[in-house]
Amino acid sequence: MAEHEEAAARPVHSSTVNEASLEVVRRVLAGLPGSVAFLVPEFGPSGEVEDLRFAAASPRAVDIGGRRGSDLVGLTVLQTYPAVAGTDLWRGYLRVLATETAWEGDLEYEEAAAGIPHRSRYRVCATPCEGGLVVSWNRLDRREREQRRLDVMQRLGNMGWVDRDLVRGAIAWSDEVYSIFDRDRSLGPLALEELSAYADIEDRPALVEAVQRLLKSGESADCTFGVHLPHGRTRHVRVVMEAETDAQGQPVQLYGFFQDLSEAKQTEQQLLEHEQNALAQQALLAAERDLAARLQNTLLPVPEQTLQVAGLTVDIAYQPLQEGLNLGGDWYSAIELPDESALFVVGDVAGHGLDAVATMALLRFTAKGMAMTGTPLPVVLARLNALLLHATGRESRTATMIMARYEPAACRLSWVGAGHLPPLLLRDGEARFLPAPGGILLGATPTARYEVASLDLTEGDHVLLYTDGLVERAGEPIDEGLARLARAALLCAGEPGLLAALVTELVARDSRHDDVCALHIRR
Repeated sequence: MAEHEEAAARPVHSSTVNEASLEVVRRVLAGLPGSVAFLVPEFGPSGEVEDLRFAAASPRAVDIGGRRGSDLVGLTVLQTYPAVAGTDLWRGYLRVLATETAWEGDLEYEEAAAGIPHRSRYRVCATPCEGGLVVSWNRLDRREREQRRLDVMQRLGNMGWVDRDLVRGAIAWSDEVYSIFDRDRSLGPLALEELSAYADIEDRPALVEAVQRLLKSGESADCTFGVHLPHGRTRHVRVVMEAETDAQGQPVQLYGFFQDLSEAKQTEQQLLEHEQNALAQQALLAAERDLAARLQNTLLPVPEQTLQVAGLTVDIAYQPLQEGLNLGGDWYSAIELPDESALFVVGDVAGHGLDAVATMALLRFTAKGMAMTGTPLPVVLARLNALLLHATGRESRTATMIMARYEPAACRLSWVGAGHLPPLLLRDGEARFLPAPGGILLGATPTARYEVASLDLTEGDHVLLYTDGLVERAGEPIDEGLARLARAALLCAGEPGLLAALVTELVARDSRHDDVCALHIRR
């Protein structure tokens, strides 16, 4: 832009070309094909020609840089093509202006477009006109460039062309076709009728029929067949042919191409195998998901839900560690008992996977059954402890558990614990952990004893029962996790979904290493 502004600031003496003449030239060039331009001289202070400016150009004009038609108008030769200065072309332009005689010559020019050098040869003709020059140019290397482009296309597409003159009997193959058939060029090309001898037996009938229709009626052919090559190699080749017919409709010339589809066929086969494997894997996963869903429906309710039990509102959050299976070693129960009291249980079986799930199911259903018969909570834990110690046919496992019973008439919550984390109470803007009554984890010792603790719930109380997956972090003391839980619970206490907010705040799915199970009980 700065160069153009500088050129515009120089004194220019171009009175030899008036506006009326320039308008006529523009109209003439507008109707011309090819690359034609009208150049007007720009003179320096002493009257010498300093540059030539494009005053008009034919619509289809294109230069080495890809500039077309009106894009050229306003540009100057030496500023746009600086390498032209001092060349035969520039001297030829000046000679035409000085002598008003036409000049014709060749130009080889290189210009870097988008950082890539382009070298081309042109035939240039310059004729004097109304004080300027009418210049036309034709690219001499177009055929060479088109041939290189065709060669690249054939190589990238693994294909080559074929021509056949049916009148003279001449056949021509491109080099790529010889490569496709691994054929020595000194042997010359094969006729279409000879191809069936090299084709797979199962492909021969279709190939023979397609060639016969092409040669007899000129019907286009598009056929893919296997080819047996020297040294035991096999390729899949596609042939596409069209015919040029005479006045009687008889084929006289054939044009077409051969394409090596071996890589595509191999890829297709691999994709088919992958698809079959994927379908088999998908069926297996579907069966596993169906099994997981059946287990989920049988063993536990919906992972996230809200229940109304014995006048209390209970929010539940359950997130197993094992992806794709909505069951883990953690579990919960929140049910109303026959005497209209409520039972709340949160447990954690050591380990993960189906073995932990089996132990979890054993404890869950046994605990619910005993609680529904009115068995005291400490007795329930003692019997579950004995069950784990004496269960046969399964590996020794341990589990922690907290079991609470709420009596609505007295608004009293009683609980027992087996090595489990203490309940958290939110009351009057404060958070405190309730005392953990005596009791070792289940399955550890046959002499375990379990005690009970109780609390009267008041309006607005919140109680949280949870497993260690909600608070534990690798390499961190459990006390820090509990303190973090208490702080987060106070921050989330005013939110409608306290439990969901807590889980979001405390649990990072990409870093946790245990199941998460929690009950939020509020009156």
